Amino acid sequence: MRCYVLMGVSGCGKSSVGTALQAMCRMDFMDGDDLHPKCNIDKMAAGIPLNDDDRAPWLADVGRVLAQHDGAIAIGCSALKKTYRDWIRAQVDEPVHFLHLDAPRDVLARRVARRAGHFMPTSLLDSQFATLERLERDEWGEEIDIARPFDEVVAQSEGYVRETMI
Repeated sequence: MRCYVLMGVSGCGKSSVGTALQAMCRMDFMDGDDLHPKCNIDKMAAGIPLNDDDRAPWLADVGRVLAQHDGAIAIGCSALKKTYRDWIRAQVDEPVHFLHLDAPRDVLARRVARRAGHFMPTSLLDSQFATLERLERDEWGEEIDIARPFDEVVAQSEGYVRETMI
């Protein structure tokens, strides 16, 4: 089993990259937003940032899904702070790899503004960037520059996954 989290602020492409990896690497993909309780989604839709108490049960659920899955899986989950990534890792008995899909705020603001039907408003990007802690040296993972063309983003992500699945 291999566990991957596609992390980053809203609009970074977690679902798009996850869907591509699912097909290319024969792994399962789940959008972590599907694990949020309705109260979290309602709060974000109203433009109110989640706090650690809101996130803790959701992140534990992300970790439990990874731990209980049979085979390789990737979950799209913001995992913005190291503490949040620790909460996920605490549920799993093997290394969890984090692919940080990253770009400057203006790139992500344009992407979020173009999305139709998503609960996350552009107004919450600033709070997400304020919360974001980059991967540290003791964490398994890689930073992916998503300002590049999508096929390059997918190729770099796929390369990391294939390298770590061996």
